[in-house]
Amino acid sequence: VQLVESGGGLVQPGGSLRLSCAASGFTFSSYGMRWYRQAPGKDRELVAFISTAGGRTTYADSVKGRFTISRDNAKNTVYLQMNSLKPEDTAVYYCHVARGPGYWGQGTQVTVSS
Repeated sequence: VQLVESGGGLVQPGGSLRLSCAASGFTFSSYGMRWYRQAPGKDRELVAFISTAGGRTTYADSVKGRFTISRDNAKNTVYLQMNSLKPEDTAVYYCHVARGPGYWGQGTQVTVSS
């Protein structure tokens, strides 16, 4: 199983970024996918979840209305569209699949700062 995140970077408050997570080594369409984030000195927190076909999504209260999770099962990729970014969104963002012991990507850094 391999998960590879991309799309992070430095953005000003109010800006947008789209993260991608390319998956391989398992039947992607059979698993729900999650995005987590971890800010310095804080615990890793669940940001968003999407079901196998994308029909069900859930979000942390802190990102509701600003972030959108989606997936393309033909491309084995899950996305996180992040709008109206705030400095408190600064973190390393990870995708996760709850297959077997659970697998994580290497993470992608998102920094929101002026």
